[in-house]
Amino acid sequence: MAEPDSEAVADAPLYLRVAAALREDLARRRISPGSRLPSERSLSQRYHVNRQTVRSALQLLRDEGLVVTDRRGTFAAADEAESEPAAPALAARRPTFPGGPRAAEALVRASLTWEPAPTPLAPRLLLTPGEPTLVHRHTVLGPHGTALQRAVSWFSRPALAEIPQLSRYRRGRDCRQQPDLRLLYHWMHQAGLRITHRESVGVPPGPATTTAGGAARLLVHRVVSDQHGHALEITDIDFSAQSAAWTYEFSA
Repeated sequence: MAEPDSEAVADAPLYLRVAAALREDLARRRISPGSRLPSERSLSQRYHVNRQTVRSALQLLRDEGLVVTDRRGTFAAADEAESEPAAPALAARRPTFPGGPRAAEALVRASLTWEPAPTPLAPRLLLTPGEPTLVHRHTVLGPHGTALQRAVSWFSRPALAEIPQLSRYRRGRDCRQQPDLRLLYHWMHQAGLRITHRESVGVPPGPATTTAGGAARLLVHRVVSDQHGHALEITDIDFSAQSAAWTYEFSA
């Protein structure tokens, strides 16, 4: 491999040099996915620059999606390759939020709303009946516009209180047309939550057990809880078993 041009490196702004060094550490797994980066003070001492230079370098890496920052610090972004869904449909892998990190954006429709959860779910979400909460709807479409997978997620009061990336959506603020919640479980870990996934699989009642194309339908009910047993997210997924893969998680 050719060595980088030393003159070009020397001429680059300091923040670009710091960003390049950190990018190399991330690429070579010297900083593993999900782990916390050193503090700004430590990085400024390591690279002999001021903290504003470090902040500019970290902002560049955030813009590139390589790191994420919350109130606890800056962390290496989750490795998408590790959470890519695999066929067959039931594979013991790390879970992903509905749609998966590699879903083609052209075939995905997602939305966030602020509305009451179904009455039977309200107590599980620590909500009073009729109390609104954040609701995420996610649909994966086939080449001809046929819905291959539909998912609806309701978030609990503790989830909105503990996860900064979710709380910004409270009361409809910043509810983008195509919200990106693919790093949801990474955000939960960043917030210090030790999460447990419990999922049940079944078929819909009555005659509607297949899609229009004849593929079998499966229903998945997912409950994600914290270390105290409080539900953070409840998701219902309805998908075509023939056309869509689903990632299953066993919790230790």
